[in-house]
Amino acid sequence: MALACLPIKIQQDPIKENPSSKSQGKSKEGTVNYVIKGLLLAIILWSYNFIEYIHPNIIKLLYALHIYFFLEIFLAIGAAMVRSFYGVELEPQFNEPFLSTSLQDFWGKRWNLMVASIMRPTVYEPTLRFSSAVIGRKWAPVPSVLSTFVVSGVMHELVFYYLRRVSPTGEVSWFFIFHGICLTLEIGLKKALSGKCRLPWIVTGPLTVGFVLGTGVWLFIPQFTRSKLDVRAFEEYAEIGALLKSSCEKVLNHIFYHL
Repeated sequence: MALACLPIKIQQDPIKENPSSKSQGKSKEGTVNYVIKGLLLAIILWSYNFIEYIHPNIIKLLYALHIYFFLEIFLAIGAAMVRSFYGVELEPQFNEPFLSTSLQDFWGKRWNLMVASIMRPTVYEPTLRFSSAVIGRKWAPVPSVLSTFVVSGVMHELVFYYLRRVSPTGEVSWFFIFHGICLTLEIGLKKALSGKCRLPWIVTGPLTVGFVLGTGVWLFIPQFTRSKLDVRAFEEYAEIGALLKSSCEKVLNHIFYHL
């Protein structure tokens, strides 16, 4: 029941798919990867101590990176706990989105993979079948992609409504709609060029990541600052830090008392 309600998926036959030697290698690489991301998250949190000296747009960029690193580390910890307690592997939620080469690559193969796998059979594919019968198979992905991003935008507006309890501004919806429009233009351009012109990753990678971060700072992140979600998060971080400090002091006092 719990597995059915959560946006998670158990890997099928992970041992067969990944032999032990390869699994151990990937595990070591994954550990180093998450340690680096944890350190970067710690640096971002530390930089908030100087927030009054940082440009507002840089702060929004830090918030965007904060959200990504926090989600990936938090979900990885959850997957590790499930693996330890139940001996099963969960499908990853992210696949190094900073290595994206296009919007299609970012949204389809790297960012929030479980949500993408949920939206595909529930929104994209039904719209694709209907559109194929109306406008033909070649251009059917255009309304299908747009429909998927519209639904995603509405769902995110709903999430922010429950977090803020104020009327939606529509900025989050426009973030997803704008990306949906840009992605359909990208798909159309790829179809028109038929793979004749391929730019190297050194060009497409920074352009894609810069576009996602730029539009996120413009339309997505302001929802956090306008509703004071960032202030509430800082207050909770301070409370957690005080609790950990108090707990450590009690443990140390107890140890030294009995020495």
